[in-house]
Formats: sequence, C-alpha cells, structure tokens
Amino acid sequence: MGIALRNSAERWGAVAKTFHWVIVLLLILQFFLANKAMNLPLGMAQLAAFARHKSVGITILGLALLRLLWRLSHRTSPPLPADLKPYERVLAHFTHYGLYLLLFAMPLTGWAMSSAKNYPVSWFSIGGSLPNLVEPDERLFEILQTTHGLLAKALVAVALLHVAGALQHHFVRKDNVLRRMLPFAKLHT
Repeated sequence: MGIALRNSAERWGAVAKTFHWVIVLLLILQFFLANKAMNLPLGMAQLAAFARHKSVGITILGLALLRLLWRLSHRTSPPLPADLKPYERVLAHFTHYGLYLLLFAMPLTGWAMSSAKNYPVSWFSIGGSLPNLVEPDERLFEILQTTHGLLAKALVAVALLHVAGALQHHFVRKDNVLRRMLPFAKLHT
C-alpha cells in the first residue's frame, strides 16, 4: 500500500500533511526572522532580514491559500472523535478556524504595513515588487504594526492550544488524532 495523496475518513492524505508541516516549519522560521530583524541596528542587514521575513510571509500566504483550496475541493477528512465533550469540539473548531484566519491575516497585515510605509514587498526578489495593498500613510502604518504584533501573539496562543489538544489526544486519550497527521505514523486499531 502506497502513500495516499488524498484524505480519507481515517487519516489525512500526503498533500494535507505536507501543507500542514511545511507551514508549521515556515511559521517557526518566521518568528526567528522577525526577532532577528527587530534586534538588528537600522541598516542594510536589518533591511535584508526584513526582506527575508516578508518573502517567507508571502510564501505562507500562498501555501495557506493552496491548503484552503485543497481542503475545500477534497471534503473527505478524518472526523473528530465521536465522544468529545461539546466544549472540546468548540475548542477544536476554534483552533482550526483560528489558525486558517491567522495564516491569512498575518501576511496580509504585514504586506499592508509595508505598503503603508511605502516599503517594497517582493518574493525573494523574483519578478520585482508586489503592488502596494494600501496607500502610504504613517498613521495607518502604526495601526497595522500594532495589529501585526497582536496577531502574532494570537497566532502563538492558538497554535499552542492546537498543540496542547494534539498532545492531549495522543498521551491522555491515546487515540489516533495526532497520528493521522504525522507522516508515516501507524494508526491504532
């Protein structure tokens, strides 16, 4: 039996798993790039670090869009365990929808923030700069900068809640919820 590309009722397919884990790795990289850039003195090194941060953000935005399109076009997916309590179902849906929302909101607010400051946004310097999302405006830049920072904190909080839920399923409930998203993991029967 080969690796299934599509989701099934028992597990996530290889495409969904790849989107999930590549985005996770890029998000971790993003936080390191942002911290590095913010801690550098104003100059070319800082600009280069922010350019990498923006490029990874645009990559995450593109992957999030592809992931959402894949999910919408491939409706079969493993269901939540039937014995979850109502509040656990709410938390599961909250974290999943919240993560999707934040995967779009974070790069879009970053892009808009750069546009408001009239700083170019490009994707690894390929094909020139992307168009500005908003007109240059210093006050709007400040609002978007604050929003971007708050969304980053929200992303960390929701991601930690998501991880806590996955670990609770794995170590406390001892079910297949985490295993069905792990590459090459065998499911319990």
